[in-house]
This record gives sequence, C-alpha cells and structure tokens, in this order.
Amino acid sequence: MSPAIDILCRSLSRRDTLLPEEMDLLARLSQRPAQYAKGAEIIAEHSRPPASCLLVSGFAARAVSRANGKRQLTALHVPGDFVDLHGLLLRVMDHSVVALSDCTVVFVPHGELRAISETAPHLTRMLWLSTTIDASIQRKMTALLGRHTPLQRLGHLICELYLRLEAVGLAANGRFRFPITQSELSDILGLSLVHTNRTVQELRATDLVAWDHTNVTVRDFDALARATGFDPTYLNLTPEPR
Repeated sequence: MSPAIDILCRSLSRRDTLLPEEMDLLARLSQRPAQYAKGAEIIAEHSRPPASCLLVSGFAARAVSRANGKRQLTALHVPGDFVDLHGLLLRVMDHSVVALSDCTVVFVPHGELRAISETAPHLTRMLWLSTTIDASIQRKMTALLGRHTPLQRLGHLICELYLRLEAVGLAANGRFRFPITQSELSDILGLSLVHTNRTVQELRATDLVAWDHTNVTVRDFDALARATGFDPTYLNLTPEPR
C-alpha cells in the first residue's frame, strides 16, 4: 500500500471499519504524485480538475480570492485529507487550494472515484463522510469567528489540529508540528498580524501550550478544551457503522 493510501485509510478507519476489499479498492486507484513548495497553488480557482487531490504530507489551505486581489484562507487541510473531493460533483472550483508548507500530494482520477461510487456503497459513504466533515469544520470556524474571543479561537484551533493529526499518526503525547507563519495564522483566525502575535503570547502565558517555532506542545489538552469550549463531536472521530 502506498503512503498516500495508507494515510487515507488511517483517516477513514478512525470513523468506521474499512473492509480488506475496500482497502484493496483504494490501493488499486491510480495515483499521480506531485510536490508543491510552500506558497504554491495546488488547485486553481475556476479550474476544472479531472482528478481529486489527496494530501500526503504538509499543510494546505483553501483560499477564496477577494476583489482587491488578496485572498482569505477559509480552512486548513492536514495529511489524509482529500482537499477537493467535492470537485468530483461541483466540477468548477469556487476557491483555490494553496500549500502552507512544502506538500506532497497525489491526484486520483475522477473516473476511478466515480467507479467506486457505483460498485462499493459503503466505501462511497466513507468518502462522502469526509466531505461532510469538511463542512462541519467550516461551520465550526464560522461560529468561532463570530462568537469567540481571539484566545478561544486559537486554542480551539490547536485542539482541533491535534486530534486531526493524531488520527493519522502525526501527533502524539501532546506534540505536533505546525509550520505556519503568523501572517497565515492571522488570516485563518480573522485577526490583524499584531493581534495574532499578542494572542499567541497570551496562549503561551496560560502555560497550557508551548509553541516553539514550528513545534506545538499541548501540556493539558482537557484544560485547553474546557477553556476554549472545544467539543470534538464535529470531527466524527468515534468509530461507528456509517
């Protein structure tokens, strides 16, 4: 099994049991690998991708262009995410996907994904689930931007990222890598760069989180979750029949 399909299976298996034949179907998918440097555009807005992009390593983000030419980052993607699986049905992308760090991806042809939808109903539901979780994360971010303090937004994001990375084996013992600039973080949190820097310092001062350049350590996850109102229900990390 390739690294790409392995990390996808890890992500899906946290939500439901994948049968051996379903893993075999995924393993037989065609994969076109590609590398993107930090800042590169992985998927272009208004494009018509013939394949969906699976993130294998690195961090990526959805970006919506503004009339003045600037962009707004609207969602983060971690390894194991199909960053544009919805493109299979939407056809034309209404946003772009950009690399926040050096990224490795594979592109899976839409034709092969459609074939799965016709022959493997349970696996289809699992892939569908991944797009509904994307929507859940987006809803949560909207609520955070509208109803939470900057410190709560940042702490909540740290809790979410830790669990999403832990699900694919990229976080453990409270530690994970988060190679993102404060400028990018301010865009995600809807804050000015100055306010973002102040909020990061405020979070460090709580002693619940240590943040050293690209390395984050959550010293007390439960306390951080309580302080930020984090409820992981929207991530659907409990295995159950789908």
